[in-house]
Amino acid sequence: MISIFNKAKHIRLVSFRKLGIGLICLSLGLGSCDNMLESDSTRQIFGGDLTSKTDSIFFAFGIMQGMQQLADQYVFQGELRGDNVSTTLYTDNDLRQLYDFSATAANQYDSAFVYYRVINNCNYYLAHRDTTLLTGSTNVVMHEYAAVKAFRAWAYLQLARNYGSVPFFTEPLTSISQINGNDFPSLDIKGLVDRLAPDLEQYSGYSVPNNGGGNHAIGSTNAGQQKAINTALCYIPVDVILGELYLESGDFAKAALHYTTYVTSVSKPVGTRYAELISAPYQPRTYAEMLARPNDMIISNNGSDWNRIFSSNSTQDIITYIPMAVNRLQGTTTSIPLAFGYNYYSTVRSNNEQYVDEIQLEPSMPLKTLSDSTTYYYYQNVIGGLPQQYVNSAPLGDQRLRSVTRRGTDEDSTKVWIEKYNNGNVILFRNTTVYLHLAEALNRLGHPDLAFAILKEGITEQLLDSTRTYVTKESKDMLQTVYPFLSSANVSLFPAQTNSNNSSTNWGIHQHGAGITGDGNYPGRSGYQFDAVVGKKINEINEAFNLTIGTSAQDTLNAKINAMEDLLCDEYQLEFAFEGTRWYDLMRLARHKNTAGVYGSDFGGRWLARKLLYKDVTKDLSNPSNWYLPIQ
Repeated sequence: MISIFNKAKHIRLVSFRKLGIGLICLSLGLGSCDNMLESDSTRQIFGGDLTSKTDSIFFAFGIMQGMQQLADQYVFQGELRGDNVSTTLYTDNDLRQLYDFSATAANQYDSAFVYYRVINNCNYYLAHRDTTLLTGSTNVVMHEYAAVKAFRAWAYLQLARNYGSVPFFTEPLTSISQINGNDFPSLDIKGLVDRLAPDLEQYSGYSVPNNGGGNHAIGSTNAGQQKAINTALCYIPVDVILGELYLESGDFAKAALHYTTYVTSVSKPVGTRYAELISAPYQPRTYAEMLARPNDMIISNNGSDWNRIFSSNSTQDIITYIPMAVNRLQGTTTSIPLAFGYNYYSTVRSNNEQYVDEIQLEPSMPLKTLSDSTTYYYYQNVIGGLPQQYVNSAPLGDQRLRSVTRRGTDEDSTKVWIEKYNNGNVILFRNTTVYLHLAEALNRLGHPDLAFAILKEGITEQLLDSTRTYVTKESKDMLQTVYPFLSSANVSLFPAQTNSNNSSTNWGIHQHGAGITGDGNYPGRSGYQFDAVVGKKINEINEAFNLTIGTSAQDTLNAKINAMEDLLCDEYQLEFAFEGTRWYDLMRLARHKNTAGVYGSDFGGRWLARKLLYKDVTKDLSNPSNWYLPIQ
């Protein structure tokens, strides 16, 4: 079979210096990409012909090939500067410099070029694609056209996250003369959102292109196995990237609206891969069983364990990923698994042989401390009673970190291997991402109760019950109107979670690793309750930063919002550790804390710096100007 990316088209890029900043431009001509996805087409495409109904797919796959080439940098930039990982004796210098914030423009993982390559290929496609093509009365172009704009927006967002203000252009640059004499504006996140979001709004509600559907093989491993790719998962849905853009820029109402649109209108939550994961209630064992089998603590009725998201060829919970090739002959490979101690490209296919001793990145002490200190809730068996009526707790910790790490043997128990990348894929967005970011937006809109509900039990029709007293009437009304998860048109998509009928399509995110946090038909049974959990976090923050909370209703609400945001920050760490998002989450939350100004305009910076105290960093991270990399 012929690889899709074998015929993919992209614009070649060269580095170009202008006015002291690293501006990236194009050289002349088109070239074919390395191998990747499978295609039945054998047609060679030349030049800028984007007038065919079908052949433009190869340009779209060329953009995906550009995404492959930035995947390693995306993960390392996002993880090394955060608080999820620690270095070891084997960590290479480039990674170590990211870790301690001493990286210069010479660092191999500091390249604006890789993002501009994607942007310029998108610009070329958008400038030349014929958008009038019809099959009957159906436009066969616009979903792909919108998806390419989503790629471009994501790449610009990454540039702003990493470099602060960056050159912005939307025309394709195919010659040096197009650059000379041009003074491209330098835009920060807000400026980029102002430029990109209004144009993307017209595509809200669009699904991603199908490209024929199904899985496509991208070559064989040494054991003769094929790695399958669902091509639809290589795209970024428009409403997801719009939600991200608005969340970053602090427009929480629009962010929440687009996350809602994605879940209720685009993702088709019932009967799809989304429901496969989230609808399965996590059934922990009894306390005695958990102690007897500490490595087998998360099991669900249908076997869809949380850590299966990261197993080979899994598409559970995934919205967008970058699938990396199984060997160099098949395309772009990745060094991420090896950094975490797993040789994905070993010629020996034994799992034991593929784990290497030279681990470069291990779980950090803050991550391990958070995981270990998290309360675990479980059903307590009572003779003659329904086990669902009795929820107990124990200091057993959150189980997500344990389920994606492999620990050393008794002979060498100090080693820890991280297994999220053993499948050679890089995840960009999950349905869980959307729900947690929705919670972040709702919290900043003044609804910490709804944010907590997403952690505790998910958004289902049971939130409308009178038994859910922690959710205010205003919040319940909002879920039926402004963000219509539970409107008359949508409520059937989110049936109640019950202990006798596991038909719900939405369960609390904190249940992924902390057991029975939701109450089901027994409200108040679980110890994971809004007032207690948020109140505890308020006290921790007050003590850490020497804060005194006022007595007014607004003071109380502000304290709850700030504490709930920190709870979400903890959840991000437990749920998304090692996936490349941590530094960007910390930056975003710190920026919003600064903007809110409730505890001073520098509170976010002080908060972020405190998160990274365990590191010996070279910069004052309380100063936002030190958050960014030097652009090259």
